[in-house]
Amino acid sequence: MEANEIPIDKLVRSYRNVRAKIQELTKEYETKLEGLESVKNEISGELKDRMLKMGGKSLNTASGTVILSTKTRYSTQDWDSFKKFVLENEAVELLERRIAQGNMKQFLEENPGVVPPGLNSDSEYTITVRKPTK
Repeated sequence: MEANEIPIDKLVRSYRNVRAKIQELTKEYETKLEGLESVKNEISGELKDRMLKMGGKSLNTASGTVILSTKTRYSTQDWDSFKKFVLENEAVELLERRIAQGNMKQFLEENPGVVPPGLNSDSEYTITVRKPTK
């Protein structure tokens, strides 16, 4: 029987069964991963504490090398002021190269015919399958 000959109800049921199995496996994976991440974080914390006590930046062992480094993350609680700062200082390089998808969609809808230079778009059809209503 060809795919287009399979009754659509059977396709929907199969889709939902596969999706349920994926969700089950994902939950199982995430539970196991969470446990491993917890153990890894405990070990990492102990290694960091020991490196700080020793005052070193790296340590070679037979099992591997430990490197102590500083990671700094930046954020803002005042986006309006930050945006003003970026514009006043012509410092757009402080921002990551990513388009806010929802905002771009809204802009294009509100400004038909106005398209930023170099803008690419990729559209595809998707489906959503839901449980039957009772």
